[in-house]
Amino acid sequence: MARKTIVTNWVHPEVLDLLSTRGPVEANTTREPWPRDEIIRRAHGADAMLAFMTDHVDAAFLDACPELKIVACALKGADNFDMEACRARKVAVTIVPDLLTAPTAELAVGLMITLGRNLLAGDRLIRERPFAGWRPVLYGTGLDGAEVGIVGMGAVGQAIAHRLRPFRCRLSYCDARPLSPAAEDAQGLLRRDLADLVARSDYLVLALPLTPASRHLIDAAALAGMKPGALLINPARGSLVDEAAVADALEAGHLGGYAADVFETEDWARPDRPAAIEARLLAHPRTVLTPHIGSAVDSVRRDIALAAARDILRHLDGLQQDPPSRDRSAA
Repeated sequence: MARKTIVTNWVHPEVLDLLSTRGPVEANTTREPWPRDEIIRRAHGADAMLAFMTDHVDAAFLDACPELKIVACALKGADNFDMEACRARKVAVTIVPDLLTAPTAELAVGLMITLGRNLLAGDRLIRERPFAGWRPVLYGTGLDGAEVGIVGMGAVGQAIAHRLRPFRCRLSYCDARPLSPAAEDAQGLLRRDLADLVARSDYLVLALPLTPASRHLIDAAALAGMKPGALLINPARGSLVDEAAVADALEAGHLGGYAADVFETEDWARPDRPAAIEARLLAHPRTVLTPHIGSAVDSVRRDIALAAARDILRHLDGLQQDPPSRDRSAA
């Protein structure tokens, strides 16, 4: 039986070729996401959906697409997808857990260097007036010997720590599930509680998923506890921070800078998510903001989408082989 798949965002042609081996594929070939109502219209009657960070699957979405059997997410953090609603309707949900780790860690280090060494300000200085040579300006914060605190020590946190070791950073971390003492020693890591980590860090790097417990983990109180002039780096999820509180801390001169690849407005699972990025962050000279490009390495994005497509094929092939009466619970 041919089974229809929809692909909600642009993917490499190899991905569409693979999916088309099982049935018709309806794909977004533009670089802009389809609106939610269009996705629902196209997904009505579809068996599978290849989904991305811009998508939000909840009970209302699933009720409008009753034939859907699998949502394969080309991402790692599935906080925009209601797992309980999918499980209740026996819709499988898959993620790609590993391929995003290295490029996200690379970007985190890049954001640290860009913010600490004033690279954007230096670029503007060169472009805005004729370059007359060296001047004693734009003195910043280097990584060599810096005290770096990493909040979250899963795969991404460990990858960030690994990449910082050649800079001779003093590395500490906070995580509810600590590494073993042997792993801490091997990676040169010291575990601290969050308040202590925040107070000591020259750079505070966020590397944890968005959950009800981690939402606004970095709020006004946490920011007040940071070392004056410290830098905050967020390559993880926008709603880990209170963006308005970050803007307040920057304007007060307490926070030395904020670099982010993710923003509260992206977190569809929040009914109260802001409609846009906090405007004061956009205007402040001590911010470095990138458009969610943590995994935006061409070969990596191709492999992530291919992995999600293979999840679809495996699931659909399993349905083809299973007796119609078999109960299929969500992954």
